[in-house]
Amino acid sequence: MPQRFKENRPLARLDKALAAIVLVVTATAAVLGVVPAHAQGAWPDKPLKLVVPYPAGGNADNTARLLATQLGQRLGQQVVVDNRPGGSGTIGATAVAKAPADGCALLLDATAFTVNPSLFPKLPFDATKDFAPISLVLQVPLLMVVPANSPFQSVADVAKAAKARPGHLTYASAGNGGAQHLAGELFKQGQKVAITHIPYRGGAPALTDLIGGQVDVMFSATTASGPFVKSGKLRALAITSPRRAEGWEAVPTVAESGVPGFQVSEWNGLFAPAGTPRPVLERLEAETRAIVASPEMKKRFAELGVQGVGSSAQEFSAFLKAETTKWAEVIRTAGIRID
Repeated sequence: MPQRFKENRPLARLDKALAAIVLVVTATAAVLGVVPAHAQGAWPDKPLKLVVPYPAGGNADNTARLLATQLGQRLGQQVVVDNRPGGSGTIGATAVAKAPADGCALLLDATAFTVNPSLFPKLPFDATKDFAPISLVLQVPLLMVVPANSPFQSVADVAKAAKARPGHLTYASAGNGGAQHLAGELFKQGQKVAITHIPYRGGAPALTDLIGGQVDVMFSATTASGPFVKSGKLRALAITSPRRAEGWEAVPTVAESGVPGFQVSEWNGLFAPAGTPRPVLERLEAETRAIVASPEMKKRFAELGVQGVGSSAQEFSAFLKAETTKWAEVIRTAGIRID
């Protein structure tokens, strides 16, 4: 055998040894779940689509656009907001549930996500199996509001009047099955009173009629009813958050006003299709939480009147389970149906 081959044998053995070490390290890392996303080919290498299953201009859309801008900067990739309204949020959610689980399709959903499984007998997806929760981004408490000239000065006043004349009082909502409707039903069940529900085609006409005195009371998000309270056109009797909210310290909670355990919020949260690689989910969770905690986003949320959360995926999953269970019972008890 020529001399040059004898001289290269140590190098050949070294190469084999290094290759073996790399193989062992990679395999060990894979078992521990710490293989970098690029090593698995898991991290998306194309623009991300953030689907919003509601019309442009609403709370969910505003949240999505703020989040998309920040995510794009942090990930160094374009994040495009895609509005797909319809079906009480089910059309957009279905699109993401059936999208490839590569992290390129995300869903920014809201309260309806935990309500729809109890309202619609046959959804085109399984809310508990077809999505990977990433983070609860924000929550928006509701105000229990009455017209400025209403005789009601407290939650107790409303409950007393409702008990005295069952079915005589009315409460407005933006439509059947929404957070405002369900908050009213939860209140009725907690107080064991009868108040007639008046559904509208949207929150704006409902608030208009409330201000005009055509209806008696309404549960409405602080972002919608807050300006009317501050201008003196509506009176806030209580807020639906578990504690008195920043900016609304003078308004008692519904729970401390005589309805123990009462808590309702509209919310926005981020999801990916089930089966999305773990490194991608972890990166998205970390970036989302960092964005929500950033001074820039805190300032923006304060301007919008919403409460940033930025939960972990595990916390978000627990929240979804609790909300789904709560609304299922409210809907069953009230006999709410949407065909």
